[in-house]
Amino acid sequence: MHQSAHDHMARLVARYLDPEVHHRVVDIGSRSSGKQTTTHRDLFAGRPCTFIGVDIAEGRNVDRVMTKPYRLPVRSGSVDVVISGQAFEHIPFPWASMLEIARVLKPDGLVLLTAPSRGHVHTAVDCWRYYPDGMKALAAFAGLTVLEVSTDFPPTAGKRRHDYKAIDTTYRYWGDTVAVFQKPADYPRRLALVRRVVVSWGNRAGPVGEKPTIQQWAARLPRRAARSLGDRLRA
Repeated sequence: MHQSAHDHMARLVARYLDPEVHHRVVDIGSRSSGKQTTTHRDLFAGRPCTFIGVDIAEGRNVDRVMTKPYRLPVRSGSVDVVISGQAFEHIPFPWASMLEIARVLKPDGLVLLTAPSRGHVHTAVDCWRYYPDGMKALAAFAGLTVLEVSTDFPPTAGKRRHDYKAIDTTYRYWGDTVAVFQKPADYPRRLALVRRVVVSWGNRAGPVGEKPTIQQWAARLPRRAARSLGDRLRA
């Protein structure tokens, strides 16, 4: 995690979370890699909280491993705050993850996110870059309310919309996009059906780059749907 993203998350924690209130916090993509020393867990030092780091692989700063990429190992409606920093660019189907986040949040629970809007490809799977409208779209799909969203766009100069040569590459290279969402107290129950379908398909779809045949694709469907598809293919 680069320093600017950590600083953005520190600002969000200070602004939105009362330091005197106990929070149950889930950090998605918490695993520390390489020489990384700073973590989101640091931001809650001295605060009354239960902090749970989750990731798809074991490692430093991971409390629970996700056995499926779009299934959080946390009970529904049990979390006050979900945070994720510089992880959503690596998630192939982020709308599925956002629906899972909504599932585990309590009513009025918060989501604090950071993700890059630019920068080089990094790690084996690097799918997305986010602008404010992209974050708003994820929130809308999952039925969450947007409280804050912004991007560290390059400075402007003259008639140019953005002066990319003027970017502070030491601190603002990644152009962090920052977002805060909230789960409404009257969260629509009908979204549970959407979540089950989307999350189930996301967990069946396979890794990025895999191109299954139509038969392999059908095999991943529920049995009844697969039979229906097979009948159509044979017709």
